[in-house]
Amino acid sequence: MSFPAYADDTRGGGGSTGNTDNTDTDSGANSGNGTIGAHIQIHQSKTGSGGSSTTATSSNANWKPPVCWYEPMYTSEEYEKFIKSAYDGAGEPAASYAKKRDGEKYHKGDDGLWWQVKFRDDTYTEACPVTTDNWEIWVPPVDPQPDPNKLTPEILSELAYNSTKLPKPPVVLSPNADRLIVNLGTRVTFEGDFDRVWTTASINYQGVQMAATTVATPVALKVDAGTADADPQTCTYDLVKGDGGYTVDSKDAGCNVTYRRSSGDGTYPFKASITWKVTWTDSADPDGPARQPGLPDGLSTVEQDVTVKEIQAVNR
Repeated sequence: MSFPAYADDTRGGGGSTGNTDNTDTDSGANSGNGTIGAHIQIHQSKTGSGGSSTTATSSNANWKPPVCWYEPMYTSEEYEKFIKSAYDGAGEPAASYAKKRDGEKYHKGDDGLWWQVKFRDDTYTEACPVTTDNWEIWVPPVDPQPDPNKLTPEILSELAYNSTKLPKPPVVLSPNADRLIVNLGTRVTFEGDFDRVWTTASINYQGVQMAATTVATPVALKVDAGTADADPQTCTYDLVKGDGGYTVDSKDAGCNVTYRRSSGDGTYPFKASITWKVTWTDSADPDGPARQPGLPDGLSTVEQDVTVKEIQAVNR
């Protein structure tokens, strides 16, 4: 796929995100705040106190965030200036593209805005259905046939989901991860200090205002010993809301893992994951009514290598 070659490669002030890892503009990777595209703002609630966070992953391997979308960018007068500036002296196909827009008179005198395609990252070449004919689209106040990639609250909710940072599971092993013993129970305790997490994606530009908020609520903790030679290999506990945030549903619900075989000269990949129920609202209010279609559950995972030794009996 080929795209118009812009003279200054600015693509109208933000053709690609420049923020592909969902970090904020100050490189605060744990904040979940920043800008996507040209004018979409991302704001996230705190993820808890003291613990580290990780980007949410989808429990549905087939779910993908939007690759591209159209954002409002120019009035007809601004668009004319942009085209004449960005395409000045450009070769083909950009020259023909600029000539086409000039022939349309940039929709001067019409009510509406020019919306321009924006990209989540650099994978758009094969996945984004944009050609040299629709790099920008004209959108009247009442759009009779909206483009399927025109920005909507649903698209904003998916971008918010993809930007969400979630707390890593606060699990503690006893004994420590490098001192586990064959046939000696390893206690896994959950020391939670967090609540639900919400992320808002919003735009307020050229008179276009919309927002969507995803709300992630922790529902379950799963631990995986990392080997079939453990009893149990996995265990799962429900999380419930308490006075200090979400925790396992009983003070006695710690998971005891007993390794039956040494890890030898290597290690086992012990993993803990929290499953988050994710809903979304079509506003900046996390307590607004949940909208459809729904979003897949989110996961936050932490993995650590554990060393399991075998104590040999000594005959005297």
